[in-house]
Amino acid sequence: VVTPTNDVLSDTDFDEFKKVLLTALGELNKHREEEGASLEKDLYKRITNINAQEEEIVKLEPNRIKRIREEIVQLLETHVGKENYDGNKLEQELVYYIEKIDIHEEQVRLKQHCEYFKSLLANSEDSKGKKLSFIIQEIGREINTTGSKAYDATIQKCVVVMKDELEKAKEQVLNVL
Repeated sequence: VVTPTNDVLSDTDFDEFKKVLLTALGELNKHREEEGASLEKDLYKRITNINAQEEEIVKLEPNRIKRIREEIVQLLETHVGKENYDGNKLEQELVYYIEKIDIHEEQVRLKQHCEYFKSLLANSEDSKGKKLSFIIQEIGREINTTGSKAYDATIQKCVVVMKDELEKAKEQVLNVL
């Protein structure tokens, strides 16, 4: 291999070499297919786990808003006094504040990104690693925004689980061509 020579294989030797080479290539491709199937299964599991946490957050969302509203009213009543603030103004401010911390839009986009990821996994096209990587980034953005707007310990726990699953998926996507 290192020293150039003018040696030429005989037809018989070349045929034997070709058989060995084709067998090795066949085994390599078989291994790649098995590894790809394993990666696909793992990635699907990770995204499904993220979906499960997202569904849990959807269940927790109505109580979160109610609890935040009650806590703000209680703080005002404790520190300002019930008779010292305008209830109508409070309602206006609460609506504004609750709109700022609303995570519905993030949850819709997260669900869409996860579905797109799964559909891309199921697609038999070649060279989808970059697309999967881009979708993973988008999923991460939605998870982070959900976490920053949550103001709820239970939702934060769901976010932590989703981030853990996302990191595992990111590592696996690096192995996809």
